[in-house]
Amino acid sequence: MIDKIDRISIQVGLSGYSFKLQADDELTSSGWMGAESIFSSKELQRRYSDVEISVFTPKCALVPAQFHTPEVSKQMLADVVDIAEDDSVSYVPVPQFAAVLLYSDSLSGTLPKIISETVVKTDGTKSRPLPEVYYMLQDLINIKDYNKIMAAYMDGCLYLVIAQGKSLLLCNTFKASDFTTAEYYIFLAMKKLQLNPEMSTIYFRTPLGEDSIMSLYRYFRDVEFV
Repeated sequence: MIDKIDRISIQVGLSGYSFKLQADDELTSSGWMGAESIFSSKELQRRYSDVEISVFTPKCALVPAQFHTPEVSKQMLADVVDIAEDDSVSYVPVPQFAAVLLYSDSLSGTLPKIISETVVKTDGTKSRPLPEVYYMLQDLINIKDYNKIMAAYMDGCLYLVIAQGKSLLLCNTFKASDFTTAEYYIFLAMKKLQLNPEMSTIYFRTPLGEDSIMSLYRYFRDVEFV
């Protein structure tokens, strides 16, 4: 019997993980799960033609490709985020925005590493855990709106990317102990970029409580989840 599930997308945070399975036009979501369920979840014991592992980490930064060389990756990242002296730093190209995403390899901690070892592709190869921001930037280009606003909120951190048309205007992370603080940063960014929330839809890659959704609806034209 052929397994109809073809693609799995996994998000990993400090408190656990969630995954989405896609087969043709059918999409199912797991909801947030604790780390202890990794070895009992049957969906994580299969092979898939495509595996994405996204890690919520603020230890990343997007830089223009023309200013980047591999030798200066660590220094460039250390200039904008706090990383340990013994941290190694990797990078991944983001060609659609002529940029490179730098990130600390500390994101490949215990949980992401276990998942990457457990959930492999059909050909047996392992997927590389990458920062959540990387997948936000990939999703951003699929939004049809002219004002493209995408966010994620997890473990006291807001992840926010904004573009107009094909031009990326903002890619950043903000410490936010609660969602009210996260909203403050969203509206501050909108104001500085002179974008009107009432004419815009905001897209989230993480679930939100009903109160948070209703709060956003007071300002935005629509709130959608991807």
